[in-house]
Amino acid sequence: MFQEFEFQEFDKQNFDCLIDARSPREFKYSHISQAKNFYALNDNEFEEIGILYSKNQSLAKIKGASYICNNMAKHILELYKEFPLKSLIGIYCSRGGMRSKSVGIILSELGYRVIRLKGGYKAYRACLNDYFSKQLNFKLLALCGNTGSGKTELLELLPQSINLEKLANHLGSAFGSILGDQPNQKFFETKLFENFKNIKNLAFIELESRRIGDIVLPLNLYEAMQNSFKIYCFCSLENRILRIEKFYKTKITPLKFKKAVEKITPYISTNFRLDLLNSYNRGDLRRVITMLLQYYDKVYKKPKNIDFVLNTDDIMQAKENLLNLFNLKDSLNLKP
Repeated sequence: MFQEFEFQEFDKQNFDCLIDARSPREFKYSHISQAKNFYALNDNEFEEIGILYSKNQSLAKIKGASYICNNMAKHILELYKEFPLKSLIGIYCSRGGMRSKSVGIILSELGYRVIRLKGGYKAYRACLNDYFSKQLNFKLLALCGNTGSGKTELLELLPQSINLEKLANHLGSAFGSILGDQPNQKFFETKLFENFKNIKNLAFIELESRRIGDIVLPLNLYEAMQNSFKIYCFCSLENRILRIEKFYKTKITPLKFKKAVEKITPYISTNFRLDLLNSYNRGDLRRVITMLLQYYDKVYKKPKNIDFVLNTDDIMQAKENLLNLFNLKDSLNLKP
């Protein structure tokens, strides 16, 4: 079986395996979530055939087919180890062209049930762009509050939550890049879209600015956050320090710390900066955290309209309070 579906129908299928037939470089840059890269042409082959096609289409097709057959000889054995014949296979390439068609026909002739995405990854991106241009079809319960007030911990515990900082691999501040490289904008939007698809009616989220590191939030999400039901989280300074110390202690290095301090240097005094660096160098992490909280508490702008105030000293109790709020959603006058 070999069929071709538009994305709306393609996305409804319960595939045993989703195949991205593009080159490894294209796949690494961005791909549909859960896809596996069984490429038709590797990076060098894809570049070679592209150049050749502009000069001699017939030769490019012949040579491309030879490469595809050679690559599929290896892919088939690997695919069969995990997915037996008659498994339902979804497949796409860049524009729904020869790469996905060639791989799909080979697999269907072997006995796999193959559905190809019409228009390929380009069509998928068009659907994402359309989705992010429209109003969200669910409402947001947005957590806000000072650094260390437990917002991230709550999002990890709550159902139907969207952890933007986790998706962006960035903590949103000058110290936010300590987690490592961020995904590119396209891949972030892919992960966000897949997250959104699992949301029904309501979602918990942290109130963020439009930009998280190098990532820019889709406008419909940012506008929805501004009009969300806002939950202000607060707790004791001691608990804030403990939470931040626990999280950052194993993740920050002297080099990362120095670079982060450099980012806020224009906004702090020389004495403050030197005290911060000296405290870190002698291992007094709690003093460092206390100083940074003093700085960030002044920078943080509390939303004007707060709909619910939540004590987060006991994170599990705070979770229960939010779940009660979540269950009472129909009685809340939530904003669209």
